[in-house]
Amino acid sequence: MSRIGKQTVQIPAGVDANLNDRVLTIKGPKGSLDMSFVNEVDVKLENGEITVSPRGDSKRARSMWGMQRTLASNLVVGVTEGFTKTLELNGVGYRAQMHGKNVNLQLGFSHDILYEVAAGVEVKCPNQTTIVISGIDKQKVGQVAAEIRSYRKPEPYKGKGVKYEGEYVFRKEGKKK
Repeated sequence: MSRIGKQTVQIPAGVDANLNDRVLTIKGPKGSLDMSFVNEVDVKLENGEITVSPRGDSKRARSMWGMQRTLASNLVVGVTEGFTKTLELNGVGYRAQMHGKNVNLQLGFSHDILYEVAAGVEVKCPNQTTIVISGIDKQKVGQVAAEIRSYRKPEPYKGKGVKYEGEYVFRKEGKKK
């Protein structure tokens, strides 16, 4: 039994929710998002609550139950508060700066990397070693953060690279004499 799937998603004041066929549309102060539910779950929108339940007892229906409920919850949180990820650059000469809407990254390569930011995501560089990614769609924010991090993941010897804020890099001991 899904523990998360059993919980209902509360719709706060100032947020409009519409369930048309199997497509849920949420409109809030930060924007509008929509998602379509899989056939294995039933969805009800009553009294300012979204309830998700499995259609059968199949493994896929039980798997989708909690996930679809979480995705619906992410829509509500996204249009009310939004999502933010922060990246830190560690290393000598590692820098990030904005070039219009794009991010220019200097990560120790012989060339700079110009990362084009996807629509619906906002990127800021408050200083040269910090990148703040924000938006209303959790998947897009996480995807942009993962793509930027993939250019130079933190290495285990000196910890140089792009890491998430608060991420712990397991350090290895270097070569011994």
